[in-house]
Amino acid sequence: MSVAAEELVERAVAFAQTHPELLAALLVSVVVLVGGAYILHQFTRPSGVRFASLLAEYDDVTVLTHPNPDPDAMAAAMGVASLAKQQDTTATIQFPGQIRHQENRAFRNVLEVDLEPIERASDLSTETVILVDHNQPRGFTGSESVRPKAVVDHHPGDGRGESFTDVRTEYGACSSVIAEYFQDMDATPVPPENHESEISAKCVVPSRVATGLFFGILTDTNRLTGGIDSADFDASGYLSPGVDENLLDRIANPQVSAEVLEIKATAIRERDVEGAFAISDVGDISNVDAIPQAADELIRLEGITAAIVCGTRNGMLYLSGRSRDDRVHMGRAIEAALDGIPGASGGGHARMGGGQIPIEDGDFVWPGRRTALTDRLRRALEGDV
Repeated sequence: MSVAAEELVERAVAFAQTHPELLAALLVSVVVLVGGAYILHQFTRPSGVRFASLLAEYDDVTVLTHPNPDPDAMAAAMGVASLAKQQDTTATIQFPGQIRHQENRAFRNVLEVDLEPIERASDLSTETVILVDHNQPRGFTGSESVRPKAVVDHHPGDGRGESFTDVRTEYGACSSVIAEYFQDMDATPVPPENHESEISAKCVVPSRVATGLFFGILTDTNRLTGGIDSADFDASGYLSPGVDENLLDRIANPQVSAEVLEIKATAIRERDVEGAFAISDVGDISNVDAIPQAADELIRLEGITAAIVCGTRNGMLYLSGRSRDDRVHMGRAIEAALDGIPGASGGGHARMGGGQIPIEDGDFVWPGRRTALTDRLRRALEGDV
């Protein structure tokens, strides 16, 4: 060390000894700057990168869908499972309820989605739970005790994950959010004619996952015609090179059971129309998934701009609504109509919503209160509730 350098060091030591408070302040400032820079780096990283980093912290995770998962929920779960696998994390997809809608069954079977049903919280494969396409666990015994580690959704709600929350209510589909995560990871969609091993990329979107996410976007935005954000178009374009058109056609055009067709016919035949609003009761049914399908048919009738279909199964009244009327926010309308009814719940988006009521609970007995409920629904559609 040179003489000049030695003198500089000696002066620095002497200064530190005579001004210890300044040295302490300097050290604190350095720690704050370094820590602040680290925190800023963590929170300015793209959401997909932060989500993938969270997945990488665990050996196993549970990806949980909402009850009776639709294509958007299953596709989002597929996407999370694929991201997890590429972070060397094992993901188990689980769901409460049933998969009965013919389109949902076709989606699961054609894309070979591995899902496990659960009935209670103890059935969850791990304590590390990732919620997709909903933000509060529901539909199984003990759901209120589950504390999700992460939440990825596009529905309104107050649910949050302990470590990660990404709820984008402006997006038309949760699949669009997951597709964006892949984009954040610079993932390459794998063309259907190629195997993943043939793609030179650190992260990929397997063709079946790309096909699932693409169809998830289509179903939740009514084929890109309603309740859609520019991000949904962007996600669809990004995924398109990996979409298998043959699989997509098989999912989109499944056979329909005679029961579903009969329930659709009943909804149309039994419709109660006032002005541009229709309400229809299809009675006791065995396939709950037929109710939203019937609502899809009813809203297509000329002169009807908002429609609600209801039906009962196993002591529960189910409702599904559709709107193409800018005056009617269907989710809010159903939520308002069911407010105050014991055990009832409802909600959704502007164009579609749903709800359910335990029909043998206390003072609400179906069909004795049918007229009262119909009146509440109609007033909610008109904005009077």
